[in-house]
Amino acid sequence: MTSTINAKIMPTPTGPLSLLVHDGVLVAAGFTADPGEMFVRLPGRLTALPLTIVDDLGKPAQAVRDYFDGDLFALDTIEVDQPGTPTRQRLLAALRAVPAGTTVSYAQLAERAGLPRTAARAAGSACAQNLIAPVVPCHRVLPSAGGFGGYYYGSPVKEWLLNHETTR
Repeated sequence: MTSTINAKIMPTPTGPLSLLVHDGVLVAAGFTADPGEMFVRLPGRLTALPLTIVDDLGKPAQAVRDYFDGDLFALDTIEVDQPGTPTRQRLLAALRAVPAGTTVSYAQLAERAGLPRTAARAAGSACAQNLIAPVVPCHRVLPSAGGFGGYYYGSPVKEWLLNHETTR
């Protein structure tokens, strides 16, 4: 049996969310109605596989529904996998550990990953290249100087997610 990347487009209060799963593991997620936009960002070993739109992705899709319905910790149950150097993997693990309803600065994220404060730039880069939003919650990282900072899917989506998590 040939392996595939299964995709589902889910409606959310902040717009469509595409989920891409390989062998039961979430490999990409993003606020777009076109799963192909996420697919092309995957590593070559995955883009070599066919992309198939499916009706049901099981647990990952249910966890996303539960999150938007108010279970802010539902996304923590989804198994994820994305590429990156050992440093990037440490940053992504630290990012995943930031609980819903809280935020950190880029410097704090670097510290939580066991990296020196000067690694805040690496933390920003890890967030910018995160393939699995909002499950790997880069929206919970804010600039030290204040404001919302950037977000791959736009500041309004980031602001909505933060409000969703802090008003529950």
